[in-house]
Amino acid sequence: MSKPDSNINYGDAIDYWTAVPATVDGVLGGYGEGTTVPVMDVLGSNHFLRKLKSRMIPAENCRKIGCDIGAGIGRVTRDMLHKHCDVVDLVEPVVPFVKQMDVELASLKEAGRIGHIFDIGMQEWTPETGRYWLIWCQWCVGHLPDEELVAFFLRCKKGLQPNGTIVVKENNTQALEDDFDEDDSSVTRSDDKFKELFQRAGLKLIATERQKGLPKELYPVRMYALKPQD
Repeated sequence: MSKPDSNINYGDAIDYWTAVPATVDGVLGGYGEGTTVPVMDVLGSNHFLRKLKSRMIPAENCRKIGCDIGAGIGRVTRDMLHKHCDVVDLVEPVVPFVKQMDVELASLKEAGRIGHIFDIGMQEWTPETGRYWLIWCQWCVGHLPDEELVAFFLRCKKGLQPNGTIVVKENNTQALEDDFDEDDSSVTRSDDKFKELFQRAGLKLIATERQKGLPKELYPVRMYALKPQD
C-alpha cells in the first residue's frame, strides 16, 4: 500500500494555487479578512516568537535576517515577520502570488526591509550558508514528501546563523496516517510524524505550542521551534 505522500505532485499543486485569487482570502482558503483567522494567526505567531526571545539572541555581528518559506502574497512577512527581523527573504513558486508581493510589500521594499525574492519551490531552494537568523515555514511543507522534507530541513540547517532557528507552523491531523488532499496535492501530518521527521533531520525541538482561536472546523495548527542538534 502506497504512502499518502507518494501522491504529492508539484505540478498539480502549482496548478491549484495558480488558479486561486492572489488575495488573503485566496491564500487562506476562504478564511480571509472576514474571519478571525488572519488576526489570530498573527497574534499566535508573535506570542510564540516573543516567548522564544531569550533563546534567539543573534550571534555577534549577525543581522536578524529571516526567510518566509511558501510565502504566498507576502502576508506573513507584511503582518508579522518584519516586526522580528531586520530583513526578510521570501520563497514562493506561484507566479501570480510573487507578482502580488509588489503590492503587499511595497512599503517594506522602500524601507529596505525586503531582501531576495526566490520564485522557486522549497524543493529547489538552497539557502546561502550561515545567512538566516530565522527560517519561517508556514502552511507549506505539506507539499513536500517525507524524504524531500527531511532534505529541505538539512539544507535549512546549513543556512542558519549561529543560534539560528527554524519555525514550522502547520496543520496537524489527529489520525495515525497522513491525510492526502487531492485538491492542492498536499499531506497533513500528525504531531508525532513531524517530530519523527525533525529528528531524522537532526533538529532539536526547543518549543511547541498550539495556535489558539481558529475556527473549530479547521485542523489544529501547531508551531514548532527547532535548532540543530549539533
